[in-house]
Amino acid sequence: MIRPDLSLPIPETIEAAHFIGIGGSGMSGLARMFLERGIRVSGSDRADSQALRDLAALGARVHVGHDAANLGDADTVIHTGAIWPENPEFVTAKERGMPVIHRSQALYWLIGGRRLVSVAGAHGKTTSTGMIVTALQSLRADPSFVSGGVIAQLGVSSGTGADELFVIEADESDGTFLLYDTSIALITNVDPDHLDHWGSDEAFYAGFATFANEAREAVVISADDPGALRVASSLTHPNVLTFGTSDAADVRVGDIRTEGPVSFTLTYRGETAAGRLLVPGEHNAVNAAGAVAVLLTLGFALEPAVRAVEGFSGTVRRFELHGVERGVSVFDDYAHHPTEVAAALSAARTVVGAGRIIAVHQPHTYSRTQHMFREFAEVLEQQADHTIVLDVYGAREDPVPGVTGELVSGAFHDASHVHYVADWQAAADYTASVARDGDFVVTLGCGDVYRIIPQVLDALARTAPGE
Repeated sequence: MIRPDLSLPIPETIEAAHFIGIGGSGMSGLARMFLERGIRVSGSDRADSQALRDLAALGARVHVGHDAANLGDADTVIHTGAIWPENPEFVTAKERGMPVIHRSQALYWLIGGRRLVSVAGAHGKTTSTGMIVTALQSLRADPSFVSGGVIAQLGVSSGTGADELFVIEADESDGTFLLYDTSIALITNVDPDHLDHWGSDEAFYAGFATFANEAREAVVISADDPGALRVASSLTHPNVLTFGTSDAADVRVGDIRTEGPVSFTLTYRGETAAGRLLVPGEHNAVNAAGAVAVLLTLGFALEPAVRAVEGFSGTVRRFELHGVERGVSVFDDYAHHPTEVAAALSAARTVVGAGRIIAVHQPHTYSRTQHMFREFAEVLEQQADHTIVLDVYGAREDPVPGVTGELVSGAFHDASHVHYVADWQAAADYTASVARDGDFVVTLGCGDVYRIIPQVLDALARTAPGE
């Protein structure tokens, strides 16, 4: 892992940018926007993907595998924190004295002083960002945007608009959300994570407080989340708007009904508007309240803001249906923190009916698994009817002895509700053997767990229940 050095100068002009790790959701979105600016783009990633093929179709020069020769005629190199310091493209660019900047600095360069809405929080960032962007478009605004995931109805994770507005998903994991000159800050929640960067819960909370207090125009923050309440208590900003189910919320969400499409009411300054979402889960009614609160700070009225948010149809890898075999629906969700897993499975429970929920959980990073394996086990045991645990997706981290998926499965109180399987084909076969008509299978994790879905669907097609 490479920690971002935000003290490095950002070039005034960029004519040819090379992206190391171009296939990631955030990086591919940035690369797309660079192409839209008329900048030559090249990039590499460790494996082929649809993102690479899409960028190639737009004119980018992409490579599978990392090699110094891939740099070509680039004048600036852009990287993620997930690459290793020994990456040959990173090393060669440094040796040549080329500008080498973190993706957050590239995004800062793209924003270029526009009126910025920054969405931050441990959970719900991507959904909230998508809600704000699609609502603004519905309200006939034309914002630029960069999201952490593909917005389903737009088919992209980024776009260049004609307005002064720019909406981003701001990353707290490495502190880079403090880089941006934010006008309106939305904080969905504050649940300490990424302590490998922050070092302590106190530093994590302080980072969010700094992010909020530095917003030029307004802060929109949860009135329900304990961590957000802790941050809110230390704010000195003169314009804070709260949202949530709390009676104290400025934008209060109530009358939430989760059977089928989520319905709710939002109340602000004595005015009430009813809403109905296309995405499931009580947490999405709260996300909608936060998005509407942002729209209110931008000058839109309550009723049209609610109508605009209703049109959001979700983001890729957020409770996304991939297929149905012998009556078993197979979904994928990006959830990789206990709170996110709980929200995803709770949403699934509202629409599964009489069926059961079978979770296929891929722990993400050794540090998080070691720190939170009991919390994962508790949530999975409470919210899913059966859980299949895979091995850890290490991402940027080296393996830690003794830290495997078995840590999670071993923390279940009832071992009959969980099955640890390191081999993916065996895991797919086992999943198919326990699933029956009406069940939901949900893969959970922000690594590559979605790649098991074709194996699960194939196993379902050739395996009868109970085999």
